[in-house]
Amino acid sequence: MGRIKVLSVFGTRPDTIKLAPVVAELSKYPDMISSVTVGTAQHRDMMDQVLSVFGISPDYDLGIMQDDQTLFDIAERGLRGLEEVLVREKPDITLVHGDTSTAFVGALASFYCKTAIGHVEAGLRTYQKYDPFPEEMNRRLVGCLADLHFAPTADHLENLLRENFPRENIYVTGNTVVDAVMRVAQSRTGYDDPKLASLDLEGKRLILVTAHRRENIGEPLRNICAAIRDVLADYPDVVVVMPVHLNPRVRETVMEELSGAERCFLVDPVSYPDMVGLMEACYMVMTDSGGLQEEAPALGKPVLVLRRTTERPEGLRTGTLRLVGVGREQIREEAGILLEDAEQYRRMASAPNPYGDGNAAHRTVMGILHHYGLVDERPSDFMPI
Repeated sequence: MGRIKVLSVFGTRPDTIKLAPVVAELSKYPDMISSVTVGTAQHRDMMDQVLSVFGISPDYDLGIMQDDQTLFDIAERGLRGLEEVLVREKPDITLVHGDTSTAFVGALASFYCKTAIGHVEAGLRTYQKYDPFPEEMNRRLVGCLADLHFAPTADHLENLLRENFPRENIYVTGNTVVDAVMRVAQSRTGYDDPKLASLDLEGKRLILVTAHRRENIGEPLRNICAAIRDVLADYPDVVVVMPVHLNPRVRETVMEELSGAERCFLVDPVSYPDMVGLMEACYMVMTDSGGLQEEAPALGKPVLVLRRTTERPEGLRTGTLRLVGVGREQIREEAGILLEDAEQYRRMASAPNPYGDGNAAHRTVMGILHHYGLVDERPSDFMPI
């Protein structure tokens, strides 16, 4: 085989961020790879934001997003749009990322077209069917359909081996989000959002908060917001910045609970460079996001995980993460520990990042080329320092 066609599919903010370094790496091998990109626009504005940062213009834009869309809507429109692209392009392999609904429909559509599938960020598991929802089953279903598995860490490799996936089809790469965050941290020059640029943090400790997961909508999110109010009351030197997800149910709760709270700045979703800037400036991160569990440690920031489970146990072992749940008192207590105990904070902030070294995209592309016989040497597995 002299040249392969690789179709990369993305559609949300996280999967676009994490596939962007892979798309860039694919373009470095034009003699061996024809790279085609598809944006489903599952999250229209947030996908476009990231594409502009990384200078990617999709070859196909499916534009599937609609107001108040459901999982059924995403699946139906995504499958139909991807069918047309797959029939026209006839790729050798489709790359999907992680656990989004875009990843699932990208894999399913490719299976229907008998196209090989590569799963970037493979092997993450909680083994709780509905937690996180629908991500846990999205990634497990993609795994069942995938031909190549690009596992970020040895833990994820072990998950896949326990599920009887063949070792020769699994490449341990590190997480591509570390590639992305390192690139942006090196290139950004300031905040795009004037509200962030005008923040006075002299003598203050900034806590960056995000919360948006479907399983946290309702009472858990109200508990998170109440805990934020408690922390602000307990520590007068703390400032909270919370980019509020565009999901109407999330926004309604957050605005109701936190609008007007002193030293709590609720902002619309920020650009990726601004998010990286907030991570660099913050004292710690409190989040239910998956990506931030990997990004913040790359910048030396402790993370309190606002979830009942995490599919990223490496950070718990190395000490970059603490799983604190969604209870008001527990969140308040764990935040207080890091705000008061300098030694515990230092240990978390200086713990080695187990998620990547900035070379995950290169390992991923080399894995594809190795699988198709275009390079002889199999890429070595990522091993954290």
